[in-house]
Amino acid sequence: MTAVTVFHYEAFSSIPGKGNPAGIMLEADHLTDAQMQEIATEVGFNETTFICRSDVADVRLRYFTPGYEMDLCGHATMASLYALRTRGLLHRDTATIETRIGVLPVELTSDARDDSKSLSMRMRQGNPEFIPFEGDERALLASIGLSISDRDERYPIVYGSTGSWTVLIPIIKLEAFSRMVPDNASFPGVLTQNPQASLHPFCLETSDSQARMHARHFCPPHSGMIEDPVTGTASGVMGAYALTYMETHLRRTDFIVEQGLEIGRDGRVKVEAERLPEGGMDIRVSGNAAFVKEMYISLDE
Repeated sequence: MTAVTVFHYEAFSSIPGKGNPAGIMLEADHLTDAQMQEIATEVGFNETTFICRSDVADVRLRYFTPGYEMDLCGHATMASLYALRTRGLLHRDTATIETRIGVLPVELTSDARDDSKSLSMRMRQGNPEFIPFEGDERALLASIGLSISDRDERYPIVYGSTGSWTVLIPIIKLEAFSRMVPDNASFPGVLTQNPQASLHPFCLETSDSQARMHARHFCPPHSGMIEDPVTGTASGVMGAYALTYMETHLRRTDFIVEQGLEIGRDGRVKVEAERLPEGGMDIRVSGNAAFVKEMYISLDE
């Protein structure tokens, strides 16, 4: 047996025990894909990131759920950047990361270089894509324990992606989020257009007056997880959704998304979306992170 060290960080909150947990493994080039998957499964978080060398960017990030490799993960990127900076492995305030959707720019800011509590990370996501949901809306709402009366009819249900596909479900009232009970195993049968997508219900009522949107995020069954506490990529999609379906007259928008309150995580994501002159959108999410502990994972030889 060989033991490897994985660092436990939490993103989109500077308080350990809040935000979204991520496993971070530094200098992971020597690992095989199977070993990365084994480690991620053993860690058990929604995502574990393996930081590798890159020929085209400052670092290459690979993201694994307990069940499969993802193209992009916002909260795990935040945690990775925080780990690299606070461990003295990334000194520049602007950098690039290589992901499966391409090379993306990132930024790091702090009130003081040695003050990890003030460190904030900002990342660009992929160009947004949307596909109308053509399935059974009643079955979709039922899969998270709600009825069709909970749906906000002002806005469409769509598949959206800035690097990872999710279904955006507008909900009328904040109180409905405490009633949600996901039946993850039923998701693929409802999402016939993309059975591997996740579900992302959201509403415009919030607990925090500084937040504009409230959300939860339910994982596809093949990920091996039930709920993602605070999501970066899905929050980024919400910025693009706002410009596409809610604020069609605006060139740009920015706001705070609150997520994780129902499961005791209570994180915040800053979202920025801007239309580009040449078409498409510039989507960025920002947040902070916190170190929790080291974990030691045994690998089979």
